[in-house]
Amino acid sequence: MQFTQEARDGKSHARAGVLHTDHGVIKTPVFMPVGTAATVKAIHHKDLEEEVRAGIILGNTYHLYLRPGMDILREAGGIHSFMSWERPVLTDSGGYQVYSLTERRKLTEEGVTFRSHIDGSSHLFTPEKVMDIQRTIGADIIMAFDECTPYPCDQAYARQSMELTHRWLQRCCDHFDHGGDLYGYDQALFPIVQGSTYRMLREESAAHISGFGRAGNAIGGLSVGEPAEVMYEMTELVCGILPKDKPRYLMGVGTPANILECIALGVDMFDCVMPTRNARNGMLFTSEGIINIRNKKWEADFSLIDPNGETFADTRYTRAYLRHLFTAGEMLGPIIATLHNLRFYLWLVEEARKQILQDNFAHWKNGMIPKLTLRL
Repeated sequence: MQFTQEARDGKSHARAGVLHTDHGVIKTPVFMPVGTAATVKAIHHKDLEEEVRAGIILGNTYHLYLRPGMDILREAGGIHSFMSWERPVLTDSGGYQVYSLTERRKLTEEGVTFRSHIDGSSHLFTPEKVMDIQRTIGADIIMAFDECTPYPCDQAYARQSMELTHRWLQRCCDHFDHGGDLYGYDQALFPIVQGSTYRMLREESAAHISGFGRAGNAIGGLSVGEPAEVMYEMTELVCGILPKDKPRYLMGVGTPANILECIALGVDMFDCVMPTRNARNGMLFTSEGIINIRNKKWEADFSLIDPNGETFADTRYTRAYLRHLFTAGEMLGPIIATLHNLRFYLWLVEEARKQILQDNFAHWKNGMIPKLTLRL
């Protein structure tokens, strides 16, 4: 996997690049729709490819391990063949899901023992096993096994957790480097920066994982409840340390405004469930602001979902019609909303890339942020 930086904005750290994988080229900055269980909820693959124009999607190691399971994915020839998706896939390590199962897991030096949310069965994730699982899933980019600390947490615990993540990273790399590919294409391993919201720990972690010289690096443990200003502070700090010639992936972030602010800090890759999850609950992101389509104020609004979105939005549906679908409980409502939100997110990063190439990103971002955060 190779990353080429094409341009950088003169008034920020924003950059445009190209990431080459065996399943296709990814233009950055990029947003990756979340396909937790080998599907991006409420959207057909054809629309994901042709309408959303997603260059890469994300799968979830924890969920795919439990269902459909490794035997099925291996027999299918990996996730690309299993879900009929020919473009790149990234899998997370399962660390965040295990972190969220606080009452169902036990963490030791060896790894994490947890109980399945499906049937209560007991399982052990070690760094070595997580590498084997992700190799079997067959993602183009796989993540090192880490512990995601909660917010807030005290500095002593944050250090203990970070150092465990670093020891696990060494085990991940050792095991990954001694294995071969299963399906005839290259897989790249990304380490993850941890350290909670402590500057010294973040600096130490960023420097430590950079020393492994992997194809890219990720920033984890943010967007877990801390104020946005703290997230930006930690992101800026870490981006200043991570290698400039490798892609930087900020995990689980975030709102459209979060994404633009973090692009300005030097981040290249993003994922978040927000556009799809919020769409299913009737929240739409538009170029004019945020809409709760269930509100009565849209009942007789026959304007388009996004009147300014000729280049990215579906121009067939009105706000009144979409509200009707939601209030009537019709499944088409969440489908249209999901397609709209994903298309908006992908348009946003595409436009950011265009503005970086024109050396106009900072000016454009400052004009966009107030619109993106407005509640209509």
